[in-house]
Amino acid sequence: MALELDRFDRAILRVLAADGRVSATELARRIGLTKSPTQARMKRLEAAGVITGYGARLDPIRMGLAHVAYVEVKLSDTRETALQAFNRAVLAVPEVEECHMIASRFDYLLKVRTADIQDYRRVLGEKLSTLPFVASTSTHVAMESVKEARG
Repeated sequence: MALELDRFDRAILRVLAADGRVSATELARRIGLTKSPTQARMKRLEAAGVITGYGARLDPIRMGLAHVAYVEVKLSDTRETALQAFNRAVLAVPEVEECHMIASRFDYLLKVRTADIQDYRRVLGEKLSTLPFVASTSTHVAMESVKEARG
């Protein structure tokens, strides 16, 4: 069930998504409340699961992970036990940044980040193709990231 969010809650989320290290005092100043109610709202948003954590944004290119591929995965079996087996297994592949079950001609769409095309080829052959119930894959290589999620 979605939590009812007012303008202050949304302002808190917007500021934290841009700067998760902002102090409570500065956050309160930016949204126009005092520190105590701002902190109480943050705790409520955390307890409700709207805020799921805090972390650093990393630059994958500076980390040597400039190659992005989107992989369509078709399974040989789509019964619940097969889906669960695939879901569990894909979580263990660190190169998979995102995994989405899709309502389409294929079953899953993966975002895979590697150093280069040779590294991607290794991940595809040794990891992705060996996941449970994988019948086929189709790869789309990103040439440029114009916009990526920021929280």
